[in-house]
Amino acid sequence: MKQFHLFVLSFLSAFTWNCGEKKATVETAAEQAPAQGGNVSYAVVTDSSTFQWFATKITGAGHNGTFALKEGTLSMEQGIVKSGKFVADLSLIKVVDLTDPEMNAKLLNHLKSPDFFDVEKFPTATFEITGTEKLNNDSVKVSGNLTIKDITKNITFPAVITTQGDEVNVKADFYIDRTEWGIKYNSGKFFKNLGDKLIKDEINFKIQLKARKSAA
Repeated sequence: MKQFHLFVLSFLSAFTWNCGEKKATVETAAEQAPAQGGNVSYAVVTDSSTFQWFATKITGAGHNGTFALKEGTLSMEQGIVKSGKFVADLSLIKVVDLTDPEMNAKLLNHLKSPDFFDVEKFPTATFEITGTEKLNNDSVKVSGNLTIKDITKNITFPAVITTQGDEVNVKADFYIDRTEWGIKYNSGKFFKNLGDKLIKDEINFKIQLKARKSAA
């Protein structure tokens, strides 16, 4: 039980890739009007898309897992993304690295609880594009409304978007401050004298989407 308690207390302590420099946490702004436009529509191929999380504890050990993508659409015009919306099914969150069934189930159930994502009340998270700006080559700055636990904030992050035939591929890597979306469990902003029980506020997500042109 003590070992499990340490797993939970350290979850979300720092979401980071296994290599590379940590990126800055995205800034948030008020919800904005969804973008419109695009004369070519694409539907996300959920079986070929991934939404991963990676977690490292204060001690250096880590956990990783996935959320399930439920659906998504993109609209493009002259090779540029104009609008889009994506839905993740948070109730299907998975923990991949814990191979012990009991430990895995306990951590998973806590992540689904009101301490974290409260999936019974808020089973989905959504991201809806509010604007894009081409940077260079395939790099694009994407802005959109991210909704978690019924809290919506506008965020902006870089992405790589490529097209090949009737397919579009999107890769994004960004951090958010979890407390902005009501995930305050053992955050130093809201609780004092936590010591090694303090959980960092940054969450890092890695998203890879494959979308296919919709039938006319």
